[in-house]
Amino acid sequence: MPDPLARRPCPCDPARAYDACCGPLHRGAEPAATAERLMRSRYSAHVVGGRVGADHLFRTWHPRTRPDDTAPDPTVTWTGLEVLDVVDGAATDDEGVVEFRAHHEGGALHERSAFARRAGRWVYVDGVLEP
Repeated sequence: MPDPLARRPCPCDPARAYDACCGPLHRGAEPAATAERLMRSRYSAHVVGGRVGADHLFRTWHPRTRPDDTAPDPTVTWTGLEVLDVVDGAATDDEGVVEFRAHHEGGALHERSAFARRAGRWVYVDGVLEP
């Protein structure tokens, strides 16, 4: 059965189809090549929600900092993503920081997220909320 999201715009970049952007990462078919790519896929996981979103968030969260429940909050409606800054996090780096603003109905979440490569894959470590 085809994925109903496949041809829809990707939440992290509406100019791209979900299946050509975050879909393969969510299915575990490919890893994120950069910290920014992982951050975008994690934002999209929050938008997509459900088991797909929760599984992706769990797999991409550093075990040292991962909470017991990684399910996206179903009461939040995400409306857009802005990447504000990227420090390191390229395919050849071991650490990276991505600053972003994730918009939702009623406001926005502004965070500087830290990422690390673990066993060759990018994982989210933690984040600092910005005003």
